[in-house]
Amino acid sequence: MNRQLTPRRLALAASVVSALWLAGCGSTGSVPGQLSGASGDVGAGPVPSASSASSARAYRRDAARHVYEANRSRIYKGQLPPVLYAVGTLEVNIDAGGKVRSMHWLRAPKHAPEVIAEIERTVLKASPFPSATRLGSVTWTDTWLWDESGRFQLDTLTEGQQQGD
Repeated sequence: MNRQLTPRRLALAASVVSALWLAGCGSTGSVPGQLSGASGDVGAGPVPSASSASSARAYRRDAARHVYEANRSRIYKGQLPPVLYAVGTLEVNIDAGGKVRSMHWLRAPKHAPEVIAEIERTVLKASPFPSATRLGSVTWTDTWLWDESGRFQLDTLTEGQQQGD
């Protein structure tokens, strides 16, 4: 049997390799970029007031306040201890209506996959976020400071951290 690499066979092989590669890049959760299988009713939360932020940096405060409002009992009160259980930086792409479209971990706390899942779940459950009326879609980036108790603060609204000895 003659198995020469013809242009047609090369194109077919390239298509198969591309499809397999893209399948491996897919996310495991509700939105692209998730590392966990955490789910939440994306866009099912109450509609918050719109944000009048004029930059992604200014939008951070509105998004962080929205997460705090939705998670009052889970926010660590006061200064965080000198050693945290996990720290992760997550970039969340939000459409003009405030719905989460994708996530991208800039720094994932891979030693604590349960924290990754809980942060992703928290973001999904908080959706929709305030719509950025002056920006349209926006990327919200924040660092999650996670205590071993399961409570957290966001860097944008942190009360600081105690000094270690």
